[in-house]
Amino acid sequence: KQWYQRRVAITAGILIQGSPSNQHNHKNLTIQLKLDNEFELVFAVVVQKMLQLSYLDKLIDSIHLEFRDKYKNELRDGTLWLNGCNFDSDFSGILSKIEGEHRVEKSAPRAMKQFTQSKKFEKTATANKAMFEQDKSVASTAARLATAVMGTASSDPPAEKQKTDVEIARENMKKKKAAKKGKKKPEEPAAPPVKVPKKGKKGKEARSWDMGGKSTEGIDFSSEPQNGIQSANLKDESHLKGTMSGDLNGVGDDWSESEDEEDEEVVDNSVSNGTSGKSSGMFSFLKNINFSTQQTVTSESLEPVLEKLKEHLTSKNVAAEISIQLCDTLESSLVGKSYSTFTGLTSTAKQALSDALTKILSPKHRVNVLRDVMEAKSKGRPYVITFCGVNGVGKSTNLAKVCFWLLDNGYRVLVVGGDTFRAGAVEQLRTHVVRLANLYSEDQVQLYERGYGKDPAGLAFEAIKYANERRYDVVLVDTAGRMQDNEPLMRALSKLVALNTPDLTLFVGEALVGNEAVDQLVKFNQSLIDHSSTALAGTKSVIDGILLTKFDCIDDKVGAAISMTYITGQPIIFVGTGQQYPDLKSLNVKSVVSALLR
Repeated sequence: KQWYQRRVAITAGILIQGSPSNQHNHKNLTIQLKLDNEFELVFAVVVQKMLQLSYLDKLIDSIHLEFRDKYKNELRDGTLWLNGCNFDSDFSGILSKIEGEHRVEKSAPRAMKQFTQSKKFEKTATANKAMFEQDKSVASTAARLATAVMGTASSDPPAEKQKTDVEIARENMKKKKAAKKGKKKPEEPAAPPVKVPKKGKKGKEARSWDMGGKSTEGIDFSSEPQNGIQSANLKDESHLKGTMSGDLNGVGDDWSESEDEEDEEVVDNSVSNGTSGKSSGMFSFLKNINFSTQQTVTSESLEPVLEKLKEHLTSKNVAAEISIQLCDTLESSLVGKSYSTFTGLTSTAKQALSDALTKILSPKHRVNVLRDVMEAKSKGRPYVITFCGVNGVGKSTNLAKVCFWLLDNGYRVLVVGGDTFRAGAVEQLRTHVVRLANLYSEDQVQLYERGYGKDPAGLAFEAIKYANERRYDVVLVDTAGRMQDNEPLMRALSKLVALNTPDLTLFVGEALVGNEAVDQLVKFNQSLIDHSSTALAGTKSVIDGILLTKFDCIDDKVGAAISMTYITGQPIIFVGTGQQYPDLKSLNVKSVVSALLR
């Protein structure tokens, strides 16, 4: 009992101090903490400091998930602490399983990961194969043309064989004998020169598309589709099935975890000693080193470090306003605290920034779409997701990716053509639905549309009613792109959201934007709050999550994720990473923070 009370007191002391790190040392103990913001829980694992256990993170994450899943209803109702809980057997089982897995991994020989096993190699090999096939087809075409030219030349009559001196002498003797007899032999006409026909210049050939040709059947949308599906000649995409079953992979899982180590900053030394920080000899840096173990952070010493961090965040596409606010928060939390001179002030500030970014990107509430769809299905109603955003960010394309993911997990999906303004929007969705229906079945996915010029709010209402009657599991509502300053269109979007109360309202934004992301999200969210309360009394709607598109175009400039999450406080649920259906991932917080600080 005294051992238990001692560890509770240590844990409480760490929480009161508010240290940003998750692992703490106290005398001969190591304490690993994990906070659950949604249910206000603290999970702690306490071990002897001499035991260097590499599986503590995995152990505490597994216990966290198992405890939440087992007691989620009691935690929501607040009855867990009244009724009590018995988690000892579960804890023992999890601990035994993880220790067993650790022993197996430790006993197995660790082989270095080969380059041929990485995703980068797969992409390179695919591109090289395509280029090889193209070069091969060009070479075969050139060979056929050369064979045809050689065949044409060989089919021409052979040129006259050159005569020898003996044959010429015999012909002269015959001519002389004929002249003596008074007979003149007519001269043989010269053989006409053989002309090799010149190859005419080849004209430009018409390009043949996969779904094109001379017939317009594949692109004719004038006839009414049957059951919402337009027949077309589609290529086989069966290899895509089963590639996205279960939860989505995290973006950045295949990124390299190694980071370039920065040299120790001499800014704080130059500020305190009044030197420029330049060295004139191999050992001259010893003159500027302060050998004290602890120093106090001051605003003056922190200013050059924060300026550098601010410039770094802005270069990573973080909005300028957000960069300033982050650095101000960092300054207020660090000034007055002590840091080790061997660690350096820059490293201390960088670690504090890493913890702050991790806290921002970590959702206050988890959004598990597959779990929520299953819960709505058990209640006998469809799960409704609305996609909104500005023009050209990829709403329809990423809606099709989400649809493919849900279909791959066995759900029936109704796609709603709610963009009744942009020309071609309905046809774009119909093309996606045709491909997905060809991949799965027409009964599993369907398009609900009523053409152009209709009221999107009423159309979505009818579609949800239709899905409820036909027992669809999920309804995906597409909306027209609109700028955040267009008040009439923002009122129409607010009306759609307020009237139909979707389970999830996703803001679709580009990962390419910087300062513009702040303006877009603030005005979209404020318009939904303001106009929804006027559309339906007592109803207020907000953006529930973010879908970040074009993430494959930004390399490590991932600052838009920080800007959008910092403004709304809502999680990034989906990340679009390409043009194919499987190019949809979830957000890996650790990888994004690592990319931001590189």
